[in-house]
Amino acid sequence: MSSLQLPNDPAMLLSVVNMQLRDKEPNLAMLAGKAGMTEEEIKEKLASIGYEYDEKTNTFI
Repeated sequence: MSSLQLPNDPAMLLSVVNMQLRDKEPNLAMLAGKAGMTEEEIKEKLASIGYEYDEKTNTFI
């Protein structure tokens, strides 16, 4: 059972994911696991609006 519900809208997803990565999760894998999604699912949704994950800063840019 996932403990984090992420929005479907890519723009809203970007905001929530970056906030979670900044404030609560050490990396995308942990966030994805808590949301019941794969890293690839999140990356693909955000790539659709031109963002990609930067491991160094732990954010989508």
